[in-house]
Amino acid sequence: MNYVKTGLLLAILTLLLVWVGGVLGGPRGAMIALIFALVLNGVSYWYSDKIVLALYKAKEIPENQFYHLYNLVKGLSQSAGLPMPRIYMVEQKSPNAFATGRNPQKAVVCVTKGLLELLDEDELKGVLAHELAHVKNRDTLIMTVTAAIAGAIMMLAHMARWAAIFGGYSRNRRDSGNLFSLLAISILAPVAALIVQLAISRSREYAADRRGAYFAKNPMGLANALRRLQQAQRIHPMQASPQTAHLFIVNPFRASFIANLFSTHPPVEERIRRLQSISSPRRGEG
Repeated sequence: MNYVKTGLLLAILTLLLVWVGGVLGGPRGAMIALIFALVLNGVSYWYSDKIVLALYKAKEIPENQFYHLYNLVKGLSQSAGLPMPRIYMVEQKSPNAFATGRNPQKAVVCVTKGLLELLDEDELKGVLAHELAHVKNRDTLIMTVTAAIAGAIMMLAHMARWAAIFGGYSRNRRDSGNLFSLLAISILAPVAALIVQLAISRSREYAADRRGAYFAKNPMGLANALRRLQQAQRIHPMQASPQTAHLFIVNPFRASFIANLFSTHPPVEERIRRLQSISSPRRGEG
């Protein structure tokens, strides 16, 4: 059911992009937007891992220097029935992690330097299990495509805003109508894209928490890690792109009322509560 819901929301995002293109450029604009969306989906499918890793200047780390980390990932991968993913690291003090790749065979688990310095073994194991759950659930592809389409919608909305500013001085009634449409797009389109993005990523985080707890066989490891990561983000917010924020295990930005209201992540307190309710995890469930 979650995959049907996710597919429907992705379709809504694509239609939203086509609608914005149609308002900006008429039928031709809608067709261009549709082609653009298809190209975006194709690029995201084949190159999502490379794009995200390059964006954060992540580097693949050698096994002989991070032997313990590799051992944890190997054990969890076996528990999850997954091939061994590649392991990358981002040189940032902010503790966080994400997974990417179009399928389990191309999966990458990426951690920040701050994550390895902050967490103990059980907590780190919980975080890694959560990321492998995203791989198992094939969330990495869904969430990367979502980021690409949402980013395109926000880019078009930005263009509409500037078009309204520089084209808003005509007294022609038709032009005034166009101005109103441009202003509406510049405000409503990003909000609609964000709402769809929230609906996709929040449901995926809960599912990954639960499945990751079964892989690690210790729900409290992840629960404790989430608590510590949330506290650390207040001190060391991450230098992240808003379009990719939902890829991380916790919101990479400094917490505030507005930020929490529009966060792509569900509340950490609710995630911890759900993890605490898992009393006897069994291998392979979720």
